Amino acid sequence: MTKVCVITGGSSGIGLSIVKLFIENNYRVFNLDLTPSSTGDFCQCDVTDVTQVRNIIDHIASEHTIDVLVSNAGIHFSANIENTSEEALEKVFNINVKGAYAAIKSVLPHMKTQHSGSIILMASDQALIAKHNSFAYNLSKAALASIAKTTALDYASFNIRANAVCPGTIETPLYHNAINNYCDKSGADKTQVHAEEAALQPLNRLGQPEEVAELVLFLASDNAKFITGSLQVIDGGYTAQ
Repeated sequence: MTKVCVITGGSSGIGLSIVKLFIENNYRVFNLDLTPSSTGDFCQCDVTDVTQVRNIIDHIASEHTIDVLVSNAGIHFSANIENTSEEALEKVFNINVKGAYAAIKSVLPHMKTQHSGSIILMASDQALIAKHNSFAYNLSKAALASIAKTTALDYASFNIRANAVCPGTIETPLYHNAINNYCDKSGADKTQVHAEEAALQPLNRLGQPEEVAELVLFLASDNAKFITGSLQVIDGGYTAQ
């Protein structure tokens, strides 16, 4: 029987790599995103709209068993606390945290009924460490790590696992946008900044979206059936320093 994965934010970057890899491994993948994608079953969705998320997931669950939820939708915002407006804070939390809340809360009743499921949240190395000028983003990713752990404990009796993946610096459109914004503000050379970012990693390179997707696939599989409530770091050794 074909397994089913629901992912939020699967139209680009790490999310798109996850969609592609899961399809290659015989999953049917439903992608909830605002940006259209021809990869997987696309469901246009604003993850900050809890009712919309619930209606879409309920519809999917009415026709399929949802084996895996990957809560991946997120945005980056770079600023310290003084330079973070109330509006910016709300936007980061609405997408990064409220979006995860909406997806997880919507899928749990169905996973409880089937007495199985794997929930994977896309956190960050910033769930474990702080970085400069990253107040709101850092805060949101720490919140996702907390959600993974509390959900793991609350639903272990239903054979539902919850884990957070914590990528370091991964070469995605989100990464390049952040670098471009920094260079626009500072006047720095993008090639040099990119090389400096790679040099900060003990493995002397940036991670690739496909590598993160492989970890997500493992956590979704029966090979990881004793792993729950964990923060799985994939950062080239950055947080080990």
